[in-house]
Amino acid sequence: MVCGLFDHENIPEELLRRGLKLEKHGMNIYSFEDLANGIDIDPNLEESIRTLFSYSLVKRGSSDDSFSIHPLVHSWARLRLKSEPQAEIERASEAFNIITSGVHIAEEEKTMSTEDWIFERQVMPHIDEVAKYVMQYPVGNMGIEDRMYNLGAVYKRHGWYGKAMKWYGQALAGREKALGVDHPDTLSTINNMANIFQAQGQYDKALEWLGRALAGREEALGVDHPDTLSTVNNMANIFQAQGQYGKALEWHCRSLAGREKALGVDHSATLSTINNMVSIFHAQGQYGKALEWHCRALAGREKALGVDHPATLSTVNNMAIIFHAQGQYDKALEWFGQALAGKEKALGVDHPDTLTIVNNIAILFNTQGQYDKALEWYERALAGRERSIGTNHPSTQVTIRCLIDLHERSGQPERAQRLRACLAVPNSPIVQSH
Repeated sequence: MVCGLFDHENIPEELLRRGLKLEKHGMNIYSFEDLANGIDIDPNLEESIRTLFSYSLVKRGSSDDSFSIHPLVHSWARLRLKSEPQAEIERASEAFNIITSGVHIAEEEKTMSTEDWIFERQVMPHIDEVAKYVMQYPVGNMGIEDRMYNLGAVYKRHGWYGKAMKWYGQALAGREKALGVDHPDTLSTINNMANIFQAQGQYDKALEWLGRALAGREEALGVDHPDTLSTVNNMANIFQAQGQYGKALEWHCRSLAGREKALGVDHSATLSTINNMVSIFHAQGQYGKALEWHCRALAGREKALGVDHPATLSTVNNMAIIFHAQGQYDKALEWFGQALAGKEKALGVDHPDTLTIVNNIAILFNTQGQYDKALEWYERALAGRERSIGTNHPSTQVTIRCLIDLHERSGQPERAQRLRACLAVPNSPIVQSH
């Protein structure tokens, strides 16, 4: 009945194992109360699934470690729950707890492995289905503000910004009511909502919300607390996105000094600030300095996170940008290719970070005069960005302007004219770093 609330195809056994914290032995009956109270549960998952197989209620999914529910059985389970409203609420609560316990909590994002990112992407259809049910019930009846916050973080890191904002909004309302407007957990929600505004290109709104988070964190936690420094780093990123490089560098330096002192020089958060600062050096034409700092960030991230971690791959992308700027086109293409392969594997082909690399490869071919290849990659970037972040997002607008320029130089003014109708924002930097 609980799985009837997931998507009916390819339910990973690993999702149940993670979500219920199961081992592969023992046999117990569990309940929502057990989950809510944090009781360790250890049923025999394999035996339960074998029983379902024996009655042909489920079948093996596209992999050996997943199963699918027959569509008729899936529909029956949902219809039966509809006839028992209290049971439906309880099963939806159980399903939601499985989902939110199976994915990483927000604070663990930097420690996620590539396999964790891939796993989360695989279970996104199930998160979507369960979310439809949970959204029907008042938050106060389920006591799940923290879980909603974590689910918002899942959608955020996978580039589903609209859905992330909905969950953060519900978490914020619940936390403000239960904890107060200046509680650290409330301020964490505000900080992350500001990050969503930034990802959507709403920079002024992002600065407004970050200002609120920063003032609250400085008062509640102190100016040198890691959470406060995270907001400082995010402020710097906004100024950087707006092209205010001097102001951005000032805020990044404050973040770097604080993080080195509080967390250490090799901490992932410290390395993130270094990675962001290098992008400013690149924008200012200080390529030698940028490459030197990138090497430091790359070595640290490879050691701390692994060579295939999305954060490491962002530094690989940024290294490629430096090689591009220096005219080392073959080397740049090699590094872009490494970053793209890793991002596609970990995040998927339509994740905003993946599409940034696609757009950068198009720019590289364009610079080399390989216009057919550039057109192919620009169109791939545009299609993906329109799907994932929308036509009016600044990054999508970058790709549109690049395509307009390419069509005009290729003697295809009619194509350029059609694309001009999609322009909505002023010019912004073209080659993009993470």
